[in-house]
Amino acid sequence: MTEWVKKILALIKAGNASAAVAQIKATTSSKDLRHLQTALEKSPPLPAVQTAITDQLQALASPRLSRSP
Repeated sequence: MTEWVKKILALIKAGNASAAVAQIKATTSSKDLRHLQTALEKSPPLPAVQTAITDQLQALASPRLSRSP
């Protein structure tokens, strides 16, 4: 488990789900998101956090749009 995952879990345990969602939306590592998703399977469901993880995984999996020069 990475430090980032531990920090997000600490935010969730402290009841600060909105800060956890903001951090999830800012991450660029799908590996960390998958580790977080696995860690959260053992805890009660948090719909906002689960939605943010799913949305960010989809965003990271989709091709990047680029602007022509």
